[in-house]
Order: sequence, then structure tokens, then C-alpha cells
Amino acid sequence: MRYRRVVVVGASGFVGRYVVRELAKTGATVAAVCRHADEAGYLRPMGDVGQIVPIGCDMADASRLRPILAKAEAVINATGILFERGRQRFQKVHVDGPALLANLAAESGAKAFIHVSAIGSDPASPSAYMRSKAAGENLVRQAFPSAVILRPSLIFGPEDAFFNRFAAIARFSPALPLIGGGATRFQPVYVGDVAAAALAALEHPESPGKTYELGGPQILTLKELFALLLKVIGRKRLLLPMPFGLASLFGFFQESLPLPQPLITRDQVRMLKRDAVAAPGAPGLESLGIHPAALEPILASYLARYRRPNPVTAAPA
Repeated sequence: MRYRRVVVVGASGFVGRYVVRELAKTGATVAAVCRHADEAGYLRPMGDVGQIVPIGCDMADASRLRPILAKAEAVINATGILFERGRQRFQKVHVDGPALLANLAAESGAKAFIHVSAIGSDPASPSAYMRSKAAGENLVRQAFPSAVILRPSLIFGPEDAFFNRFAAIARFSPALPLIGGGATRFQPVYVGDVAAAALAALEHPESPGKTYELGGPQILTLKELFALLLKVIGRKRLLLPMPFGLASLFGFFQESLPLPQPLITRDQVRMLKRDAVAAPGAPGLESLGIHPAALEPILASYLARYRRPNPVTAAPA
């Protein structure tokens, strides 16, 4: 790999940790920036001694970020939040933070900048999440014109927040909610493929300045995703249609509770009113030489703990 010193921001997050692991395989030295470095010690064993250095830093702290980025040859921004809580706001994490990073990367002379966004980013979206993602992309492009933007669809993998959450619910609940009737379409993409795309974008000669929409080999509705999940964990549950209005009301109550992670928010309900599928003809994983992984085999590998236990049959006397 031609980049030997790489800064990964959001390194302890779902996507970030896979990016760090893939970078370590190339021999690159990685500054793994995250909010709480003391909780990211698990990143160190992904590389040789001293190869991966967790660094605690708030992405709004320019005075702290500037020396971290000073010798970086490439910067990868993998920060993101799915809902707002306390000081973690969409504006800060998806807009102001990426803009600051891109400006500092350009100032430091970094040769490449990779920004992980999301399919559906749109300044006219009804979702604040998607509007903030679009605003972040725009500011990154202004500061670092050759930046590569990656827009994944629903990301799956062992630490994901979607399949793990609903598989856990299915263990106890008699039904799963089909918000808006379950017709929203997704193109689930494996987290390992997203990380591989970030590294491939660093190397691909035609990548600078491009936007890639990352989706897996299947397009499935929410209803089909839940049906597949139930098949994998061997459980039968009712798939209950829930109108968007009722789902928004449920989201309102979820937001008002002191939960570490709400089941759904009103903004996520608004997001479900639009499909999360790669645009026809848009560059994607294949453009970067990556064959996307199939969903079901990987789901089966990490959702096994949610399966219904097989009853023990007594041996005949």
C-alpha cells in the first residue's frame, strides 16, 4: 500500500474498527482516533506492536486534531451516529466534524481523504439524518475536492445495530413491526466490504473526487429482511404492519425515555419513507474490484446465539 501513515477517525465504531483491521494488514501505521481511547484497546492487537495507536480526541477539537493529522498521508472519516443523544448531534458529527477534518487534512498536505456517508444523503430529504449527511458531503468536497465519498446502504456484520437488535426482540416478542407496511427497500452491504472499499479507494487511480454507492448483491424489502432474519434464527413471529403515523408516535415515546438506544426514532421513521438502494449506474463495490458478500451466510454466522434451543430428546431405554 502506498500510504504508510493513515489517520482513521471514528476508529472504534462499527465501520471504523474494520477499516483499522484492513489497514493493519497492509503494514500501514494507523492513528486510531476515537472519543475514548481507553475503551479502544482491542484495536491494538489487530496490528504489530506500536502499529495501531488509539488516540482520544473529540472531532470538534481543532487544536488536538491538527497535530494528529500533521504527518498523515491519508485520512479516513468513519464517524456517524444513528440518533441524537446529549452532545452527540447530527450537526456536530455529520456536518461540522467532517468539514473540520477535511480542512485540516488539506492544510496538512494529506494526499487522500475518504469520507463514509450513507445512501439516501439528500439536502431535500425529510430525514434530518440524511440532510446532515448531505451537508457533510458538500463541505468535505469544498475543503478537499479529491475526497472519495462512500455511501453504503444498510450495513450488516457481527456488531450491527439492526439485525442484532431485531433478533434479540424476536426472542421474546410475538411480533416484529413492519413500519409503513414493510415495503421500504434496502441493499444490505457487509461491513467488511465497506472497509475494503475504503482501502481500494485509496489505491484506485480513478477514485479521487468520486462518490461510490455501496450495496450488496440483493435488494430486499423490510418485510423480506425480517422474514430472512426469522428463518436464520429459526423462529416464527407475526410480521405486523404499522402505519408511519403510529410508528412516529411510538418513536416519540421512545425518544422521551432514558434508553441507551431507542428502538426507533421519529427521524428514522421519516428515513423509512425512502428506499436505501444504490442508484442505477452509480459506481459501487464492483467498480473498486470488490465482489459483494451475500447476506444470509454471514447472518447465520453471528445470529446463532438468538436461535431457539433444540429440545434434548431422551435416548430410548
